[in-house]
Amino acid sequence: MDFLKDILLYSETKPLLFTRPYFWGFFAFLLLFYSILYKKNTLRNAYLFIMSLFFYYKSGGYFFSLLIFSTIADFTLGQLIYKATILKRKKIFVALSIIINLGLLGYFKYAYFFTDIFNTVFHSNIEVINYLAVWTNNLTSSSFSISRIILPVGISFYTFQTISYTVDVYRDKVKPVKNIIDFGFYVSFFPQLVAGPIVRAAEFIPQLYQKYRLTRQEFGHAIFLILNGLVKKMLISDYISINFVDRVFQSPGSFTGFENLMAVYGYSIQIYCDFSGYTDLAIGVALLLGFKLPINFNSPYKAINITDFWRRWHISLSSWLRDYLYIPLGGNKKGKPRMYLNLMITMLLGGLWHGANMRFVIWGGLHGIGLVVHKLWAKMNLSLNKHYSSRANRNIFFRFISVFSTFHLVTFAWIFFRAEDMNKALSMIRQIAGNFQVELIPAMISSYYKIFLLILLGLSVHWIPARIKENYRGWFIKTHISIKIILAIIIIFILYQAKSAEIQPFIYFQF
Repeated sequence: MDFLKDILLYSETKPLLFTRPYFWGFFAFLLLFYSILYKKNTLRNAYLFIMSLFFYYKSGGYFFSLLIFSTIADFTLGQLIYKATILKRKKIFVALSIIINLGLLGYFKYAYFFTDIFNTVFHSNIEVINYLAVWTNNLTSSSFSISRIILPVGISFYTFQTISYTVDVYRDKVKPVKNIIDFGFYVSFFPQLVAGPIVRAAEFIPQLYQKYRLTRQEFGHAIFLILNGLVKKMLISDYISINFVDRVFQSPGSFTGFENLMAVYGYSIQIYCDFSGYTDLAIGVALLLGFKLPINFNSPYKAINITDFWRRWHISLSSWLRDYLYIPLGGNKKGKPRMYLNLMITMLLGGLWHGANMRFVIWGGLHGIGLVVHKLWAKMNLSLNKHYSSRANRNIFFRFISVFSTFHLVTFAWIFFRAEDMNKALSMIRQIAGNFQVELIPAMISSYYKIFLLILLGLSVHWIPARIKENYRGWFIKTHISIKIILAIIIIFILYQAKSAEIQPFIYFQF
């Protein structure tokens, strides 16, 4: 019975992660029945919807009820928007969808943040109550704490996804899904449910009605992505996180400026390998099931400016913010000053999307300032900008300077993103600026050589020319299945040897 409870019931200490053996057991079980149902679209979609709900339950517990609520609400509103013949009614329904989704997101993610601000300003003593826990306790006689709000896993992603659906129905960019099971499957598809990429309805829903198709090349690509994602996450991200980065960020004042600087570089590659590793896994698993998810990363640390960075980093979020926030605010259609303001608002809210803390607002603000400065520079010196950009693309020296400066701006901003509070962020900056202790660098390199080699390896592989990466990816895809199996066994063995004692959750699960 205990064994069955471990399999079927949610455990807060053992959430369902791609890097746990349990997930691959779950996926193997899913494939067993999927191999029978995959030719029948209706049964396939219903089956994957049920399995996705179970996946979310195992990942986030009773919060799966919120996912069901969002599914029902936005499916219904999508139908009402489409059927409404009066524009005013369409606007009311789409506004209701936005209010419901942002209301849920705001309550669970920002209740403490805004309550603290209100209490500070008005000298009140309002306390936050978890009403979902209250209702759950009343319905199930459970004993969840009502004084603590826990952020539901993936809520930032699936709320943005459902908002894009109702807005696109309103804009006549997509027709509403007629079947709530199919819509529920679109919302809850488990590979990308808890950490993206954010999938637009127009990209995904047509695939629900297509026949299953998986070519030999797509199979090889899927396996490559899965193995690549596991290596990024478990070999690089988790190892440097547990053995170095987390320790320094926890107490930056206890380490030299050099160690702090290396921790910031380490976090830059850690968060990239963690998040892009999850995306690789999600795209690979989805592809094996016959569904294609959009690319979410394109070597972001190769960016030659901050605008280029946001074309490469978390592409599904940056494009969502552009299409559903920046452009509705006016974009660049209402003059340059308004464009700069819209950029700042978009990036500040984008920072706040990541977490209810001023650190994330500062992180977004730094990127906003970077975007504004880049736009101003381009406007004031357009001919020089074209000349410089052209040389940056053709000339190795100019490209190096562009990539180097952009990477360090992004890396500096990561300090505020990662630090536990403002004091530690400022302490880290002070240590780097005023307590570098150059004479100890050789000893520190000797002590942390494994960590520093992994950081260097991660950045070096990231900066390898795309054609080289395409060559070894193409080679893997073309190899015989027996070679793929041998390589997979070797990689899994290496990952098992390097695995940390405690598997680390993906960073973006907290957002």
